[in-house]
Amino acid sequence: MGKPKLVISSGAGISAESGISTFRDAGGLWENYPVMEVASADGFRRNPELVHQFYNARRRDLISKFPNAAHKALAALEKDYDVYVITQNVDDLHERAGSSKVLHLHGELMKIRSVSDPSYIEPLDIEHLDTTPATRGKRGDFMRPHIVFFQEPVPNIELAIELVEKADIFVVIGTSLAVYPAAGLIQYVNPGTPIYYIDPNPAASASRMPGVTVIKATATEGMKKLTEILEGKH
Repeated sequence: MGKPKLVISSGAGISAESGISTFRDAGGLWENYPVMEVASADGFRRNPELVHQFYNARRRDLISKFPNAAHKALAALEKDYDVYVITQNVDDLHERAGSSKVLHLHGELMKIRSVSDPSYIEPLDIEHLDTTPATRGKRGDFMRPHIVFFQEPVPNIELAIELVEKADIFVVIGTSLAVYPAAGLIQYVNPGTPIYYIDPNPAASASRMPGVTVIKATATEGMKKLTEILEGKH
């Protein structure tokens, strides 16, 4: 018999403890930019130069940040569980902490993709993080940040739903459950499957759902509590 399947849905709250700012904490401003100017399909069409500059700055910020205890605790669960992380975050902190199966719903900051072919994606070299509208990939395509902008579909959502439907345990960590379609994943958990929701300001709607254990705590504190609970059950 294989390890129990533990599926995690992570949001900005887990990365905030590593010092990565989130636009939702600043009234719709992200690093003082109106978010629709730097993170929407319309914004990219209007001013691609600004969008490239914005994500160049996000990458430079990311390489100075490190996984925190919550990221590391999630990775450590792979010893006893078949762990899948579904994240709304575009950083690579889950991977750097050691998580081996990470599905990014909103893209990946350290990658770029073809403007004309969304399936053509290249990783960025840490020595060459900056891009412009003139940046071309290895096969000659003009490239853009590998980010799912507002007004664009979320291509990995179907795969995420399949993972959630197979979960033996489902954990939500560091998210307000306000960003769709990611917030809707909890609806696909099979009845009777235990759900743990870790957040310092948990959404009231989640606590009313059957089978949900709310851990009102930061990501790092919440992961300590969750690990203790799971060790007691294992």
